[in-house]
Amino acid sequence: MARYTGPVCRLCRREGEKLFLKGDRCYGDKCAVEKRPYPPGQAGKKRPRESEYRVQLREKQKTKRIYGMLEKQFRSYYEEANRQQGITGENLLRLLETRLDNVVYRLGFASSRKEARQTVRHGHIQVNGKRVDIPSFRVSEGDLVSIAPKAKDYLKIKSAIISSERSTVPGWLEVDIEKLQGSVISLPTRDQIDLTVKENLIVELYSK
Repeated sequence: MARYTGPVCRLCRREGEKLFLKGDRCYGDKCAVEKRPYPPGQAGKKRPRESEYRVQLREKQKTKRIYGMLEKQFRSYYEEANRQQGITGENLLRLLETRLDNVVYRLGFASSRKEARQTVRHGHIQVNGKRVDIPSFRVSEGDLVSIAPKAKDYLKIKSAIISSERSTVPGWLEVDIEKLQGSVISLPTRDQIDLTVKENLIVELYSK
């Protein structure tokens, strides 16, 4: 699957806010958004012309970058959310949040979603006792997500758990750090997804 391989701090600067794409670096003095709080490029310091389309586009781009996706995959999630009953924007965020790589990140087993994706791909994660190496695997209510026995001494996982002390596990998940496992208590509701995303703008953009 295609993925963005360029400098991720550039993405945060482009959106004008921290997207927490580099784990611990985002919380320290080296954060690019703190050092250079303007968009990258030669015209970065110029004030862009606002328009309805631009606002909608930036919201979509920001959400894609938070979850580490390119356009084709993100669009397929929107189309699936649109087919479901309920509010399309909330359905979209729920689908994105229940991806296995995001759940691993939310549980504190990785310091960023990118690192969580790599952890899953390397076979370090189990769901209900079975190894799953597909980052887009969708968890369900009642699923148990755990670190594979052979990976429990993996240095990156240990450092991520230490770093996760600064973050809070969302209410739809429950984590047992001692056993290196977490459970999906329920599917997330909008108020349990702590993202500064206006999903209605994404729906408006794709509805045109």
